[in-house]
Amino acid sequence: MTAPRARVLVVGETMGLFSTGARLRAGGPVRFSVGGAETNTAIGLCRQGIPVRWLTRLGDDSAGESVLAAIRSEDVEVVAAIDRDRPTGLMVKEARPGGLTRVSYYRSGSAASALSAADVRPALLDGVELLHLTGITPALSESAASAVIEAARLARGRDIRVSLDINYRSSLWSREEAGERLARMATLADVVFGDRRELELLLGAAAPTASDESLLDAVAGIGPGEVVLKRGERGATARAHGRVHDQAAFPVAAVDTVGAGDAFVAGYLAGLLDAQPLGERLRRACACGALACLSEGDWEGSPTAAELAAFLDGGDPVLR
Repeated sequence: MTAPRARVLVVGETMGLFSTGARLRAGGPVRFSVGGAETNTAIGLCRQGIPVRWLTRLGDDSAGESVLAAIRSEDVEVVAAIDRDRPTGLMVKEARPGGLTRVSYYRSGSAASALSAADVRPALLDGVELLHLTGITPALSESAASAVIEAARLARGRDIRVSLDINYRSSLWSREEAGERLARMATLADVVFGDRRELELLLGAAAPTASDESLLDAVAGIGPGEVVLKRGERGATARAHGRVHDQAAFPVAAVDTVGAGDAFVAGYLAGLLDAQPLGERLRRACACGALACLSEGDWEGSPTAAELAAFLDGGDPVLR
Protein backbone atom coordinates (compact mmCIF):
# COMPACT_ATOMS: atom_id res chain seq x y z
CA MET A 1 0.00 0.00 0.00
CA THR A 2 1.48 3.34 -1.03
CA ALA A 3 1.55 6.32 1.33
CA PRO A 4 -0.85 9.17 0.58
CA ARG A 5 0.58 12.05 -1.41
CA ALA A 6 2.06 14.74 0.84
CA ARG A 7 -0.06 17.89 0.96
CA VAL A 8 2.41 19.86 3.11
CA LEU A 9 6.19 20.25 3.00
CA VAL A 10 8.02 21.38 6.15
CA VAL A 11 11.72 22.27 6.33
CA GLY A 12 13.80 22.41 9.49
CA GLU A 13 15.73 20.83 12.33
CA THR A 14 14.59 18.26 14.86
CA MET A 15 16.84 17.41 17.79
CA GLY A 16 17.32 14.81 20.45
CA LEU A 17 15.49 16.00 23.58
CA PHE A 18 16.51 15.29 27.17
CA SER A 19 13.87 16.34 29.71
CA THR A 20 13.73 16.28 33.49
CA GLY A 21 11.03 16.97 36.06
CA ALA A 22 13.39 19.33 37.91
CA ARG A 23 16.81 20.90 37.43
CA LEU A 24 19.27 18.66 35.59
CA ARG A 25 21.42 16.87 38.17
CA ALA A 26 23.96 14.04 37.99
CA GLY A 27 22.18 10.78 38.72
CA GLY A 28 18.73 12.33 38.35
CA PRO A 29 15.99 10.86 36.13
CA VAL A 30 16.12 11.94 32.48
CA ARG A 31 13.63 11.16 29.69
CA PHE A 32 14.82 11.04 26.07
CA SER A 33 12.59 12.03 23.19
CA VAL A 34 12.85 14.22 20.10
CA GLY A 35 11.55 17.69 19.30
CA GLY A 36 11.58 20.47 16.76
CA ALA A 37 9.06 23.16 15.86
CA GLU A 38 8.60 22.02 12.27
CA THR A 39 8.08 18.35 13.07
CA ASN A 40 5.86 19.21 16.04
CA THR A 41 3.58 20.90 13.52
CA ALA A 42 4.05 18.09 10.98
CA ILE A 43 2.93 15.48 13.50
CA GLY A 44 -0.05 17.62 14.47
CA LEU A 45 -1.10 17.82 10.83
CA CYS A 46 -0.64 14.07 10.23
CA ARG A 47 -2.73 13.22 13.27
CA GLN A 48 -5.52 15.31 11.76
CA GLY A 49 -5.33 13.46 8.46
CA ILE A 50 -3.07 15.82 6.48
CA PRO A 51 -0.09 13.96 4.89
CA VAL A 52 3.24 15.77 5.42
CA ARG A 53 6.75 15.55 3.95
CA TRP A 54 9.72 16.76 6.05
CA LEU A 55 13.06 17.95 4.65
CA THR A 56 16.08 18.02 6.97
CA ARG A 57 19.66 16.86 7.60
CA LEU A 58 20.65 14.57 10.48
CA GLY A 59 23.90 13.33 11.96
CA ASP A 60 25.08 9.75 11.57
CA ASP A 61 24.48 9.04 15.27
CA SER A 62 22.05 7.55 17.78
CA ALA A 63 20.19 10.83 18.20
CA GLY A 64 19.63 11.01 14.44
CA GLU A 65 18.41 7.41 14.37
CA SER A 66 15.98 8.21 17.20
CA VAL A 67 14.67 11.27 15.36
CA LEU A 68 14.08 9.23 12.20
CA ALA A 69 12.29 6.44 14.08
CA ALA A 70 10.06 8.82 16.07
CA ILE A 71 9.02 11.01 13.15
CA ARG A 72 8.42 8.07 10.80
CA SER A 73 6.31 6.38 13.48
CA GLU A 74 3.92 9.33 13.19
CA ASP A 75 3.54 8.73 9.42
CA VAL A 76 5.51 11.82 8.40
CA GLU A 77 7.38 11.25 5.12
CA VAL A 78 11.06 11.94 5.86
CA VAL A 79 13.58 13.27 3.33
CA ALA A 80 16.82 13.44 5.32
CA ALA A 81 20.44 13.59 4.20
CA ILE A 82 22.70 11.81 6.70
CA ASP A 83 25.76 13.92 7.49
CA ARG A 84 28.77 11.92 8.70
CA ASP A 85 30.73 15.05 9.64
CA ARG A 86 28.19 16.89 11.80
CA PRO A 87 26.08 15.72 14.77
CA THR A 88 22.36 15.79 15.29
CA GLY A 89 21.43 18.76 17.49
CA LEU A 90 20.39 18.29 21.12
CA MET A 91 18.28 20.18 23.63
CA VAL A 92 17.62 19.90 27.35
CA LYS A 93 14.27 20.78 28.93
CA GLU A 94 14.16 21.36 32.69
CA ALA A 95 11.14 22.02 34.90
CA ARG A 96 11.75 25.07 37.10
CA PRO A 97 9.93 26.51 40.14
CA GLY A 98 6.59 28.18 39.53
CA GLY A 99 5.61 25.92 36.67
CA LEU A 100 8.25 27.41 34.36
CA THR A 101 10.25 25.43 31.80
CA ARG A 102 13.82 26.14 30.75
CA VAL A 103 15.01 24.85 27.38
CA SER A 104 18.72 24.86 26.47
CA TYR A 105 19.87 24.17 22.90
CA TYR A 106 23.08 22.52 21.66
CA ARG A 107 22.81 22.92 17.91
CA SER A 108 25.86 24.95 16.82
CA GLY A 109 27.50 23.12 13.92
CA SER A 110 24.68 20.58 13.76
CA ALA A 111 23.87 18.58 10.63
CA ALA A 112 20.71 20.63 10.07
CA SER A 113 22.72 23.86 10.12
CA ALA A 114 24.31 22.62 6.87
CA LEU A 115 20.96 22.66 5.06
CA SER A 116 21.33 24.65 1.84
CA ALA A 117 19.43 25.64 -1.27
CA ALA A 118 20.90 22.56 -2.98
CA ASP A 119 18.84 20.35 -0.61
CA VAL A 120 15.61 21.93 -1.85
CA ARG A 121 14.93 19.91 -4.97
CA PRO A 122 11.91 21.10 -6.98
CA ALA A 123 10.48 17.56 -6.96
CA LEU A 124 9.95 17.86 -3.19
CA LEU A 125 7.09 20.25 -3.95
CA ASP A 126 5.32 17.92 -6.38
CA GLY A 127 1.72 17.55 -5.26
CA VAL A 128 2.23 19.86 -2.28
CA GLU A 129 -0.46 22.43 -1.44
CA LEU A 130 1.35 24.27 1.36
CA LEU A 131 4.95 24.92 2.41
CA HIS A 132 5.43 25.51 6.14
CA LEU A 133 8.53 27.28 7.48
CA THR A 134 9.62 28.77 10.79
CA GLY A 135 11.95 31.57 11.76
CA ILE A 136 14.23 29.07 13.47
CA THR A 137 15.79 27.49 10.39
CA PRO A 138 17.15 30.71 8.81
CA ALA A 139 18.86 31.50 12.13
CA LEU A 140 20.93 28.29 12.04
CA SER A 141 23.34 29.44 9.30
CA GLU A 142 23.57 31.39 6.05
CA SER A 143 23.16 28.18 4.07
CA ALA A 144 20.06 27.18 6.05
CA ALA A 145 18.62 30.63 5.40
CA SER A 146 19.22 30.12 1.68
CA ALA A 147 17.36 26.80 1.90
CA VAL A 148 14.14 28.30 3.27
CA ILE A 149 14.25 31.25 0.87
CA GLU A 150 14.72 28.85 -2.05
CA ALA A 151 11.83 26.69 -0.83
CA ALA A 152 9.58 29.76 -0.54
CA ARG A 153 10.63 31.02 -3.95
CA LEU A 154 9.90 27.67 -5.61
CA ALA A 155 6.55 27.42 -3.83
CA ARG A 156 5.45 30.89 -4.92
CA GLY A 157 6.47 30.05 -8.48
CA ARG A 158 4.04 27.12 -8.40
CA ASP A 159 1.21 28.99 -6.63
CA ILE A 160 1.73 26.84 -3.53
CA ARG A 161 0.71 28.60 -0.33
CA VAL A 162 3.48 29.45 2.14
CA SER A 163 3.05 29.71 5.92
CA LEU A 164 5.60 31.17 8.34
CA ASP A 165 5.62 30.70 12.12
CA ILE A 166 8.05 33.34 13.34
CA ASN A 167 9.18 31.36 16.40
CA TYR A 168 11.92 33.86 17.33
CA ARG A 169 14.83 32.37 19.31
CA SER A 170 16.98 35.01 21.03
CA SER A 171 19.71 32.42 21.63
CA LEU A 172 20.24 32.11 17.87
CA TRP A 173 20.27 35.73 16.73
CA SER A 174 19.51 39.32 17.71
CA ARG A 175 16.17 40.99 17.09
CA GLU A 176 17.83 43.28 14.55
CA GLU A 177 19.25 40.36 12.54
CA ALA A 178 16.04 38.40 12.79
CA GLY A 179 13.80 41.32 11.87
CA GLU A 180 15.47 42.01 8.54
CA ARG A 181 15.58 38.37 7.39
CA LEU A 182 12.15 37.38 8.68
CA ALA A 183 10.51 40.45 7.15
CA ARG A 184 11.84 39.26 3.81
CA MET A 185 10.39 35.81 4.43
CA ALA A 186 7.05 37.33 5.43
CA THR A 187 6.78 39.04 2.04
CA LEU A 188 6.84 35.55 0.49
CA ALA A 189 4.26 34.12 2.90
CA ASP A 190 0.50 33.78 2.60
CA VAL A 191 0.01 33.09 6.33
CA VAL A 192 2.15 34.41 9.21
CA PHE A 193 1.92 33.34 12.87
CA GLY A 194 3.46 35.02 15.90
CA ASP A 195 2.90 36.59 19.30
CA ARG A 196 2.87 40.38 19.61
CA ARG A 197 6.63 40.81 19.99
CA GLU A 198 7.30 38.45 17.09
CA LEU A 199 4.91 40.25 14.76
CA GLU A 200 6.41 43.60 15.80
CA LEU A 201 9.79 42.15 14.86
CA LEU A 202 8.72 42.16 11.21
CA LEU A 203 7.96 45.88 11.27
CA GLY A 204 11.07 47.27 12.95
CA ALA A 205 10.78 50.89 14.04
CA ALA A 206 7.41 51.13 12.27
CA ALA A 207 5.76 48.64 14.66
CA PRO A 208 2.43 50.02 15.99
CA THR A 209 1.96 50.02 19.75
CA ALA A 210 -1.83 50.42 19.86
CA SER A 211 -4.39 47.70 19.23
CA ASP A 212 -3.90 44.11 18.14
CA GLU A 213 -5.93 44.89 15.05
CA SER A 214 -3.60 47.71 13.99
CA LEU A 215 -0.66 45.34 14.39
CA LEU A 216 -2.34 42.72 12.22
CA ASP A 217 -3.13 45.35 9.60
CA ALA A 218 0.49 46.52 9.54
CA VAL A 219 1.89 43.01 9.10
CA ALA A 220 -0.66 42.26 6.39
CA GLY A 221 0.59 45.39 4.65
CA ILE A 222 3.96 43.77 3.92
CA GLY A 223 2.44 40.85 2.06
CA PRO A 224 0.65 37.99 3.85
CA GLY A 225 -3.09 37.71 3.30
CA GLU A 226 -3.54 36.06 6.69
CA VAL A 227 -1.88 37.07 9.97
CA VAL A 228 -2.49 35.14 13.19
CA LEU A 229 -1.66 36.65 16.59
CA LYS A 230 -1.03 34.05 19.31
CA ARG A 231 -2.13 35.42 22.68
CA GLY A 232 -1.43 32.41 24.90
CA GLU A 233 -3.93 32.16 27.75
CA ARG A 234 -5.99 34.91 26.09
CA GLY A 235 -6.56 32.91 22.93
CA ALA A 236 -5.81 34.24 19.46
CA THR A 237 -6.81 36.82 16.89
CA ALA A 238 -6.59 36.35 13.13
CA ARG A 239 -6.88 38.70 10.20
CA ALA A 240 -7.68 37.04 6.88
CA HIS A 241 -8.12 39.15 3.76
CA GLY A 242 -9.52 42.09 5.67
CA ARG A 243 -11.70 40.17 8.14
CA VAL A 244 -10.73 39.92 11.82
CA HIS A 245 -11.80 37.18 14.23
CA ASP A 246 -11.09 36.65 17.95
CA GLN A 247 -11.05 33.28 19.71
CA ALA A 248 -10.85 32.76 23.45
CA ALA A 249 -8.51 30.11 24.81
CA PHE A 250 -9.86 26.80 26.11
CA PRO A 251 -9.10 26.59 29.85
CA VAL A 252 -7.15 23.44 30.75
CA ALA A 253 -4.94 22.30 33.61
CA ALA A 254 -1.65 22.52 31.72
CA VAL A 255 1.01 19.86 32.30
CA ASP A 256 3.59 21.08 29.74
CA THR A 257 3.13 24.11 27.49
CA VAL A 258 6.21 23.58 25.29
CA GLY A 259 5.03 22.73 21.78
CA ALA A 260 1.52 24.12 22.30
CA GLY A 261 2.19 26.90 19.78
CA ASP A 262 3.24 24.34 17.16
CA ALA A 263 0.05 22.32 17.78
CA PHE A 264 -1.93 25.57 17.44
CA VAL A 265 -0.34 26.17 14.03
CA ALA A 266 -1.12 22.59 12.98
CA GLY A 267 -4.77 23.07 13.86
CA TYR A 268 -5.01 26.33 11.95
CA LEU A 269 -3.28 24.97 8.84
CA ALA A 270 -5.38 21.79 8.89
CA GLY A 271 -8.47 23.98 8.96
CA LEU A 272 -7.10 26.05 6.10
CA LEU A 273 -6.42 22.96 3.99
CA ASP A 274 -9.88 21.61 4.87
CA ALA A 275 -11.37 24.91 3.61
CA GLN A 276 -12.92 25.80 6.97
CA PRO A 277 -14.08 29.39 7.57
CA LEU A 278 -11.77 31.67 9.54
CA GLY A 279 -13.64 31.34 12.84
CA GLU A 280 -13.71 27.55 12.68
CA ARG A 281 -10.03 27.14 11.90
CA LEU A 282 -9.05 29.58 14.65
CA ARG A 283 -11.22 27.65 17.13
CA ARG A 284 -9.61 24.42 15.92
CA ALA A 285 -6.16 25.94 16.43
CA CYS A 286 -6.89 27.02 20.00
CA ALA A 287 -8.30 23.59 20.82
CA CYS A 288 -5.17 21.87 19.48
CA GLY A 289 -2.96 24.18 21.52
CA ALA A 290 -4.96 23.48 24.68
CA LEU A 291 -4.91 19.70 24.20
CA ALA A 292 -1.15 19.72 23.58
CA CYS A 293 -0.68 21.17 27.08
CA LEU A 294 -2.22 18.12 28.74
CA SER A 295 0.76 15.82 28.13
CA GLU A 296 4.49 16.00 28.69
CA GLY A 297 6.62 16.41 25.57
CA ASP A 298 6.81 18.72 22.59
CA TRP A 299 4.36 16.81 20.35
CA GLU A 300 3.05 13.82 22.29
CA GLY A 301 -0.17 15.61 23.28
CA SER A 302 -1.06 16.85 19.81
CA PRO A 303 -4.59 15.50 19.21
CA THR A 304 -5.89 13.11 16.59
CA ALA A 305 -8.92 14.11 14.54
CA ALA A 306 -11.17 11.99 16.79
CA GLU A 307 -9.75 13.49 19.99
CA LEU A 308 -10.14 16.98 18.60
CA ALA A 309 -13.74 16.35 17.53
CA ALA A 310 -14.62 14.98 20.98
CA PHE A 311 -13.09 18.01 22.69
CA LEU A 312 -14.83 20.52 20.43
CA ASP A 313 -18.13 18.70 20.93
CA GLY A 314 -17.78 19.16 24.66
CA GLY A 315 -16.71 15.63 25.48
CA ASP A 316 -13.62 14.32 27.19
CA PRO A 317 -10.89 13.49 24.68
CA VAL A 318 -9.09 10.17 25.01
CA LEU A 319 -5.49 11.32 24.94
CA ARG A 320 -2.47 9.25 23.98
